[in-house]
Amino acid sequence: MSRIESEARSLLLDRREALCRAHAIGGGGRGFAPEELEPETVVVDQVVRELAEVDAALHRIAAGSYGTCSACGGPLGLQRLRAIPEARFCLGCSGHRPEDD
Repeated sequence: MSRIESEARSLLLDRREALCRAHAIGGGGRGFAPEELEPETVVVDQVVRELAEVDAALHRIAAGSYGTCSACGGPLGLQRLRAIPEARFCLGCSGHRPEDD
């Protein structure tokens, strides 16, 4: 496992733990600050979606495909991976992907 994969794995596991903890507090969303005025179902949906993205990134690390764009197959770039460890698309493809990807 490369250094960037190791760093990303650590960050992703921490993020996954935080998301699971946030989801569990108060029954999935009620543990969030009152300033977040989104309905509970929207918050729960966001947490579930983020967990899926984190899990998918962890799977890509295990499969050896982490850091490769899911659309074009090119590299995501070190800065992008450090900023968004769960990223699936390079900058060029991120604005041109279908919503259901």
